[in-house]
Amino acid sequence: MSWKTPPRGYHHGNLKEALMRAALDLIAEKGPGGFTFAEAARSAGVSPAAPYRHFRDRDELLASVALRGFGQFETALTQAWDNGRPHPFTAFERLGRAYLAFARTEPAYYSAMFEAGVPLDANPELREAGERAFAVLRTAAEALIASTPLKARPPALMLALHVWALAHGIASLFGRGDAARRALPMTAEELLEAGVLVYLRGLGMENFGSPPS
Repeated sequence: MSWKTPPRGYHHGNLKEALMRAALDLIAEKGPGGFTFAEAARSAGVSPAAPYRHFRDRDELLASVALRGFGQFETALTQAWDNGRPHPFTAFERLGRAYLAFARTEPAYYSAMFEAGVPLDANPELREAGERAFAVLRTAAEALIASTPLKARPPALMLALHVWALAHGIASLFGRGDAARRALPMTAEELLEAGVLVYLRGLGMENFGSPPS
């Protein structure tokens, strides 16, 4: 997504929003570590002192961008999961595709969320937003294993963490919407689907090759 920042000297009706949009532009252009707080102010067309009205420092600005990103991410994952309809495996595949789609269509948010290095211990609100997004994946994992015999059932948290790591790795390497995207002789969605299927079968979940007819 490309945000248009206002010209220098513009009198902002919403300075906080203007700064967040400027930060998104700069993240897309230089990465989350490639610009200063003063540069964000200049990009928004305000004085270097103006951002301090809303943000303590650059980390707090990045945390606010990441917080909004996680909110949109959670919404996208929740809609894709759709309470596991019509079948948990089908919905689980949709969830993976939604993960990759977010990285592709919102690379600046994705970078702010996962690559900015904002200390989560200092920002409980941001940590909780990330946990809510991950909770969608954990809920999906719980539904996916519900029909597995109890003695053979893998821990839902373990499954969710492994699939998250797989999805995140594929998104970061092959599914991005910026210049860091690597070439791949297949789609990122196909790679993720194959990886999850191999993983589930490795756990002995042979019945998850396809949903029941």
